[in-house]
Amino acid sequence: MSILKKIYDYFEEGLCCVMLGTMILCLTAQVVIRMTIGSSIAWTEELSRYTFLWSVYLGAALAAKRGAHVRVTAQFLWMGDSARMFFRVIADIIWVVMLIVCAFNALPVIEEGFEFPEMSPTMHFAKVWVELVIPSSFILVAWRVVADYYIRWKNGTLNRLVRFEEEV
Repeated sequence: MSILKKIYDYFEEGLCCVMLGTMILCLTAQVVIRMTIGSSIAWTEELSRYTFLWSVYLGAALAAKRGAHVRVTAQFLWMGDSARMFFRVIADIIWVVMLIVCAFNALPVIEEGFEFPEMSPTMHFAKVWVELVIPSSFILVAWRVVADYYIRWKNGTLNRLVRFEEEV
C-alpha cells in the first residue's frame, strides 16, 4: 500500500490520536505539577483546550468516513429499499450542501483572523489556526460522505446504506 493511500485512509484516525494524546499528556502534566508543586503550567490548559476542539471536529469527519453519524431511521422501516434510498440521498445532499455553505461562510472570518490575528494568551500564536478546523472539517466531512457513496456505488454495495435490519 502506498504512503499516500495510507495517509488518505487513516488521516482522521492519525490526527485524532495525536490530538487526544497531546490533550491527555497536557492534562496529566497539569495534574502532576499541581499535586507536587502546587502551581500550574498555563500553556498546558490552553493547548489541551485547542487539541480537544480539533479532536471533536476531526472526530466528526471520522464518524462520517465510517458512516457512524446518528440517524433516525425508524420512520423508514415500512418503506422499500428504493424509497429509503431516495430519502437517504436527499438527506445526504442537504447535509453536504449545508456543510459546504457553512465552510465557505467561515472563510471571511478565517481571512480576517489571518489579517488581524488574535494571539492566544499563553502560547502566543494566532488563534485562527485553531478556528481553521471548522471549515476544514466541514469540507472533510462533505468529502467523506460523497466518497462513501462513490466507493459503495463502485463496489455494488450502495443498497446496504438503507438495509437497517442487516446491521442489527
